[in-house]
Amino acid sequence: MQQSAQHAETAPEAAEDVMIHAGHVTKTFGQGAGKITALDAVSVDIRKNEFFTLLGPSGCGKTTLLRLIAGFELPDGGQILLDGQEIGHLPPYKRPVNTVFQSYALFPHMSVARNIGFGLEMQGRPKSEIKEAVERMLALVQMEHLASRRTDQLSGGQQQRVALARALAPRPKVLLLDEPLSALDLKLRKEMQIELKRLQSETGITFVFVTHDQEEALTMSDRIAVMKAGAILQVGRPKEIYNNPARRFVADFIGDINILEGDLAEQGAKVVLPGGTKVGAVLPEGAAREGRVSVAIRPENMGLTAPDAPDAAMKGRVGNIVYFGAGHNVHVELAGGGEVMVRRAQTDAEIGSEVGLTVPDAVQVLVD
Repeated sequence: MQQSAQHAETAPEAAEDVMIHAGHVTKTFGQGAGKITALDAVSVDIRKNEFFTLLGPSGCGKTTLLRLIAGFELPDGGQILLDGQEIGHLPPYKRPVNTVFQSYALFPHMSVARNIGFGLEMQGRPKSEIKEAVERMLALVQMEHLASRRTDQLSGGQQQRVALARALAPRPKVLLLDEPLSALDLKLRKEMQIELKRLQSETGITFVFVTHDQEEALTMSDRIAVMKAGAILQVGRPKEIYNNPARRFVADFIGDINILEGDLAEQGAKVVLPGGTKVGAVLPEGAAREGRVSVAIRPENMGLTAPDAPDAAMKGRVGNIVYFGAGHNVHVELAGGGEVMVRRAQTDAEIGSEVGLTVPDAVQVLVD
């Protein structure tokens, strides 16, 4: 049965559920021949109490959109609403948002507690309120025992927790995070992914997270917006983005993927693969229902079988086998040209052997 993949033109959210609304936001830098369009009429709704990730390569516009929400840049066109209120005219310090940057910008001569309470002090909050907020934040980030330690005596992960606590202390409606994990080593980065999601869940604050790391986005996000060249190509939950990428760029950018050429048949209900096998077609909204198309199949959704097996959709020869700890990536050179990768926990395949390839009952058709 035909399905539709969710993509950039998502249905509008109910107003009461939306924390941030960006409507046809445009931002350019430079003039004349050197003019660069960082955002090209971008529209997106970010929900209340949501961990929302802007994902894309360098230069795609994700950080520019974050800076527009924060007020560090002003849009050239369109509007940005926060909890239903236009914020385009407000300076950063009057917006109910806080930002955590790649560089945590902590004060090394101050204690952890003083760093956390600094923003509240600058706002002139009562000492009793500051003390209560600092104690609450220390408990939230599990650093009560380090309250009096100077921040230059902390590890990278501990410093990041302090930066998060400081940003959360004033209870902003939105927390903006600009690749805050990029300076951490791999193991600590994975630990902090879980920590960030816990903090978002416990505080109920809308988190808007910017990253170019696909695994990071899939691990933490409620929804992801995949960006390229100043545009949002697709918005969806991690499983939707991973399993039903609507655009070729999204499929190729998120994880490993096999992209094959096929021909649509039966008014777009089926697609004929290179080996001649006909399988179901999952069409994105607005996709053509006939002609040559690209289809996407994840390596873990393909299998190996005998070349003459009835369920072999294609045939090929094993060109290489890569062991990566949790399994094997088997690279198969197709009989008709091209190569695919099959991911298996265990495999008896040998380099040079002839194999058949099994595929899902339906494959994702891509829009270029």
